[in-house]
Amino acid sequence: MAAGPTNPTEYIQGHLTHLAKPIGDGGGFWTLHVDSVVMAVLIGVASFGFLWWVTRRVTTGVPSKRQAFVELALDFVNGQARGIYHGHSKLVGPLALTVFVFVLMMNAMDFLPVDVTAKFTHLFADHWRVVPTADVNTTFALALSVFFLMIAFAIRAKGLGGWIHELLTSPFGKFPLLWPINLGMNIVELVAKPLSHSLRLYGNIYAGEVIFLLLGMWAATGVAGALFGGVLHLGWAIFHLLIVPLQAFIFMMLTVVYMSMAEEHH
Repeated sequence: MAAGPTNPTEYIQGHLTHLAKPIGDGGGFWTLHVDSVVMAVLIGVASFGFLWWVTRRVTTGVPSKRQAFVELALDFVNGQARGIYHGHSKLVGPLALTVFVFVLMMNAMDFLPVDVTAKFTHLFADHWRVVPTADVNTTFALALSVFFLMIAFAIRAKGLGGWIHELLTSPFGKFPLLWPINLGMNIVELVAKPLSHSLRLYGNIYAGEVIFLLLGMWAATGVAGALFGGVLHLGWAIFHLLIVPLQAFIFMMLTVVYMSMAEEHH
């Protein structure tokens, strides 16, 4: 921004405003958040580029610290996936690892001080948010990707006819008069999955970002505010060290659960 904020509302709005580019003439719903897309791409390239670099230097002897870290992450994610998913697809393990690493690294951008990063981003944009998962468009896009994969898994396991038959006959049976009720309940269940999947992640990360801003403003109100706000800021930062990986873990676990549920026969 050309000038600094003059009040708390302007300060918070300045940090929570996206670099938005309307698509077409209408804008509104069809608006691209350029900062979320660019940050997600950069984080993805950096994260998976690092994993690719480590795998190209794997040794059979004593592993390096980088290799040991990656192997621990792989074993942890594969163990969680095998404990939940009992199907035969080899895609679920790599999918779980991809989701966990990608969401974890996007969440971790919340650890960067917003005022420090803003000094850099303001060199090329008035508004730029560095935490992609604090944007509901990002989390909903991730959840929709999982949703379509879930449907693909269900159709692969049951066939298109079997999947449609299950939508019409589960949970109340095959009596034709119950088909509309069964279909309505199954549609509600299907729609609820990407909604809850995306909003849970978005709500936690966005709320954490807002609390960091509020505590930061409090710490700038004077000596007493700096002491009290600084202590609270440190406490919230420590607590956020748990929230960031926990939300990535929950998102990954729900992904595996949805894949497993998709292949179950009722």
